[in-house]
Amino acid sequence: MNRQALAVFLFVFSFGFISFPAASADIVEGKDYTVLAKPQPTGDSGKIEVLEFFWYGCPHCYNLHPHLKTWLANIPGDVDFHYVPAILRPTWVPAAKIFYAIEALGIDNLLHDKIYDAVHRDKIDLNNESVLFDWIEKQGVDRKKFENTYQSFAVQNQVSRSTQMSRQYQLNGVPALVINGKYLTSGRMGSTPQDTIKTLDALLEKIRKEK
Repeated sequence: MNRQALAVFLFVFSFGFISFPAASADIVEGKDYTVLAKPQPTGDSGKIEVLEFFWYGCPHCYNLHPHLKTWLANIPGDVDFHYVPAILRPTWVPAAKIFYAIEALGIDNLLHDKIYDAVHRDKIDLNNESVLFDWIEKQGVDRKKFENTYQSFAVQNQVSRSTQMSRQYQLNGVPALVINGKYLTSGRMGSTPQDTIKTLDALLEKIRKEK
């Protein structure tokens, strides 16, 4: 190898060597994410499970939502995603009931974004049932059918499950993304919603490598 070729080789080698530690330090445990003390079982789909714990009244959830929605438009094929309304205090129960009611009626894709906007942009108190039912009717939804679903035993069971899951996943706040029942990253841990999405992607890649 002549001197010129050797110089080029050493330059490329040294550049690559310097780059590897930076790439591996993209996310840091305790700063960008935490490992659950008690990992939780996931679904049987064979895919990597991602859960977003949220509350409609949370401004950080509202800010993250459009970024998460953009990510979901191109969700990786090996990922199974679910929204889960968190319940960290009794005042969060009505929001959970709203989500489970619209999900049961098959109108969650239609109303999920609108509920966020109603609460944060339009300042509508959807915790007030009469206000909620009026608003639902204005969205073209059968009021009586929604009321019955909202008050149903099935929705109450799901609310109880959400309360239990919020404890099991050791949530301290929302939004919180749990990846494969093991890793948790939160909007509070990242400085921006973009950071949260980057951490989500990095954790997904971490799990793929672990497999």
